[in-house]
Amino acid sequence: MAEIARLPRLQHPPRRPQDGPEPLWRHLLGDLLRRRRHERDETLTETAEQAGVSPQYLSEVERGLKEPSSEMIAAIAGALDTTLIELTSGVADELRTAAAPASATVSAGRGALALAA
Repeated sequence: MAEIARLPRLQHPPRRPQDGPEPLWRHLLGDLLRRRRHERDETLTETAEQAGVSPQYLSEVERGLKEPSSEMIAAIAGALDTTLIELTSGVADELRTAAAPASATVSAGRGALALAA
């Protein structure tokens, strides 16, 4: 029978209180959608009509109050001449930036664990 190799526990630096909670995906998505709409100089009503949603719903999505389905995100993305992958990548980039200190340690640790396995 093979021996079980014990791996050292990862030491995570304590989170500083000023770091606050991680941002929610829906908030970052809403911010990104609003920026894209503003870059196009469109109103909520114009973009909502193109996406087939109400202006109120689009406003709630942009403010991070709604958790839209992938179909809704795709419709809004299409109205803004972008794609789901571009939006998802943009939100992921912002999440990485927001959590850089914590994720750098975790990523390094996972890489070490992946090599050990």
